Amino acid sequence: MKAAIQYALFVLLCLNMCNTQAVEKITIKLDFIPNIEDGKTTFGICARCHLPEAWGNDDGTYPQLAGQHVNVLMKQLLDIRNGTRHSSLMFPFVQSRTVGGYQELSNVVAYISTLPMNPAHSKGPWQAASKQYKQGEKTYQTYCAGCHGDNGEGNNELTYPKLQGQHFQYMSQQIRRIKSGVREVHPAMQAVVNELDLEQLEQAINYASYFAVPKEDMATSTTWRNPDFN
Repeated sequence: MKAAIQYALFVLLCLNMCNTQAVEKITIKLDFIPNIEDGKTTFGICARCHLPEAWGNDDGTYPQLAGQHVNVLMKQLLDIRNGTRHSSLMFPFVQSRTVGGYQELSNVVAYISTLPMNPAHSKGPWQAASKQYKQGEKTYQTYCAGCHGDNGEGNNELTYPKLQGQHFQYMSQQIRRIKSGVREVHPAMQAVVNELDLEQLEQAINYASYFAVPKEDMATSTTWRNPDFN
């Protein structure tokens, strides 16, 4: 992968003057050229839970990571590392002494992004003919498509996650965590979640769970296994 992975590091600068503490946020932008082969080695740590194919599981305990935008993956790893996103399962595995520094993170997210997606990810309970699906479509297009895209394609540059191929139960769990204040997200996302009730949100992610994954991004079948870990 020749493209650079760009992400921002957020650092708190504390200035103590005249017994008054001022805290300012510094944004540092860095570019890394990832090494896919090294990323494959590092992914061995991740594969223990996320599976060698990075497909996660249907019950939403682990998300599908395969095919996700590199900057989205990087942002989530950094958010967990610095405590912005709370995950007791992930926290030990994103520390520098476990996975390495920023270059190693760049390598592994680049590797994950190259993996083909599960062609049969879990979907929501309401199919296209149902009124809930149609209401979810309306809600999604009104509130979600502006960032996540009309077809859930997301945006790598702006770190908006790709929703195509993501497990319904995982999206449902995360929406509930955001709604309850357990998970901190972008203010625009938080505003939408605050405005809509859980029924509307569930219908919207149900609709998103049926987005078609582009054929070129999918594995050839559900029996595909990552040859790097045979």
